[in-house]
Amino acid sequence: MPNDHHSPRKQMRERIAQLAARLMAADGVQDFALAKRKAARQLGADDTQNLPNNIEIEQALRDYHELYQRDEQRVRVREMRQQALAVMRELALFDPHLTGAVLAGTATRFSDISLMLFTDNPKEVELFLLNRNISFKFSDKRYRFGDKLRSVPVLTITSGEHEGVDAAIFSTADLRHAPRHVGDGRPVDKARLSEVEALLEADNNALGSM
Repeated sequence: MPNDHHSPRKQMRERIAQLAARLMAADGVQDFALAKRKAARQLGADDTQNLPNNIEIEQALRDYHELYQRDEQRVRVREMRQQALAVMRELALFDPHLTGAVLAGTATRFSDISLMLFTDNPKEVELFLLNRNISFKFSDKRYRFGDKLRSVPVLTITSGEHEGVDAAIFSTADLRHAPRHVGDGRPVDKARLSEVEALLEADNNALGSM
């Protein structure tokens, strides 16, 4: 029986993950599901059982950045975390958490900064931004809570120095029930302001030693 590591199915999963990572890093595809489907089509892989999971694509992204964009990637992530920290300090009233590719360190030049805000009055976030003449647009994103799916409002800042920041608004009760990704059910990683400060300090130390 052939070793699974060398099986055609395993090899195809790896090829799809690598191409999906390139599509995200170089071509601006931001959605994991779209990237893997597009990569599979380009490789002629119609069998959906060959599709890699998001963890595999994240690792392929890290490998791509390390191979092709190492220094550029480190600088990019630090700059985006600095911007995220500035926004989080401004939105401190709403217990902001950093999440997504900027937290994971896999952000590309096409990535937005993703925050989670926690408040029992979402309108307060809107008023906060409006009172500072910060423009934003509405959308929503689905998360899994236990065995249920729920849409969460998202405000995307469209003007000023914080343009490109997405803020998903949760209730304070959601701090006790970690939301999960819809696609694979993984808990959503998130970091409070103090944790982002620690990440930035580590970034600065790493870049300072280069």
